[in-house]
Amino acid sequence: MSRILIIEDDEAIAEIERDYLENCGYIADIASDGESGLKAGLDGDYQLILLDLMLPKIDGFTVCRKLRESLDIPILMVTARQEDIDKIRGLGLGADDYIEKPFSPGVLVARVKANLAQFERISKKDTPAPVITIGSISLNTGTHRVFADNREVELKNKEYELLKFLMINVDLVFERETLYERIWGMEALGDNATVAVHINRLREKLEKDPSKPRYIQTIWGAGYRFKA
Repeated sequence: MSRILIIEDDEAIAEIERDYLENCGYIADIASDGESGLKAGLDGDYQLILLDLMLPKIDGFTVCRKLRESLDIPILMVTARQEDIDKIRGLGLGADDYIEKPFSPGVLVARVKANLAQFERISKKDTPAPVITIGSISLNTGTHRVFADNREVELKNKEYELLKFLMINVDLVFERETLYERIWGMEALGDNATVAVHINRLREKLEKDPSKPRYIQTIWGAGYRFKA
């Protein structure tokens, strides 16, 4: 049974989130500020964290960054902010996905289920481990280790899964919406930032010149591809 940490200072929203998650069979705990949420996240055995951005004591962006330094579990931002820059910043700090307030309980539960299921799938290590090598980039699907130019590159779970999907389907072009559905496990629902941020993070880690990517290319008006 998965345990979920809700870091939310609005008591009513936190209790709604907890009630719906518990009705779906999850165990859910609540932290009402950034300081206690950070401590609970680092000390507790949680499989997913729901993180509000506007928190007292320590803001959600800082909490996300500090949690990601130690944890590799799904972190979902819950935010009332509409600006893409805030979503991009949160995703850049290591969040896996975001949910906009106001949200329906059904959307909340669907996002949680999708992220937990995806994390479980990519955490399984199968042996023997086939290695995908294209140019100077190698990806081991058993150990989840990635190398670029003979140096090991550390990737978060969604970054790894996105790279693996693109490398398996080398030279094929995929729309953002398709990548979101394949990697995050549900319909994009108008999302435009999540995939783009993860693509940019992969370029920064793998490409010699991220501004002129050799491998992870944008095909304008069509989507993205991994170029052989």
